[in-house]
Amino acid sequence: MKLSINLNKIALLRNARGENYPDLKYFAKKSIDLGVDGLTLHPRPDHRHATSHDVIELSKLARDEGVEFNIEGNPFSKPYNEFLGFCELVQMIIPDQITLVPDTINQITSDHGWSPGSHDEDLKKIIQLLKEKSKNSKISLFIDDMNGVKYAAEMNADLIEIHTGKFSNSINNGDITILNEVQEIIDSALNHNLLINAGHDLNLTNLHYLVEMGNINEVSIGHAIIIDSLHYGFEETILKYLNIIRN
Repeated sequence: MKLSINLNKIALLRNARGENYPDLKYFAKKSIDLGVDGLTLHPRPDHRHATSHDVIELSKLARDEGVEFNIEGNPFSKPYNEFLGFCELVQMIIPDQITLVPDTINQITSDHGWSPGSHDEDLKKIIQLLKEKSKNSKISLFIDDMNGVKYAAEMNADLIEIHTGKFSNSINNGDITILNEVQEIIDSALNHNLLINAGHDLNLTNLHYLVEMGNINEVSIGHAIIIDSLHYGFEETILKYLNIIRN
């Protein structure tokens, strides 16, 4: 299992003061030096945290440092003011991974995955376009359940990212029967020849369950890492997560 750190929350803190403090690139480099496998940014059209410039700068850093870069976002997000557009950014940076998320501009966070709808043909065309323009990128769909696995296969995605919000809530409430549901999603994805990522509300308490299940390619964690950093410090927090993943 690999760890990709989502740096959006650090960007959010920086933007709150309108200065380059904290320095996003500094914490990205520190994360890499500590041993993370990749960097994730999810730029939104309002630039409330990660900006288009951040995506360009950190994708270059990741390439130079030999770690993966993952850009997340809604593929239907067009250029808007200083936001350069999601597909436009992909074509500029050629990331290792492209995670497509069906969020809207007003969402606080990504709270649901893809499901069939009127967007099906457009989404399939965009995925094909991204594969043509960014040939070395793997494309992932953010999904909720077994139906999402089938949908990802129909859309010709390479991976799924399991939305682990329900998983995290269940574990927090002492209900480990959710593991059976997650295992079914994993098994179904493997049967569809899809790689498996996971993300959303993963933390030091629940992460080990996914590690023990196996067959998960990568976890993307951001919010909890920043919260835990308030308790343990940034470096110690990163090492705690890597210890769970690798031991």
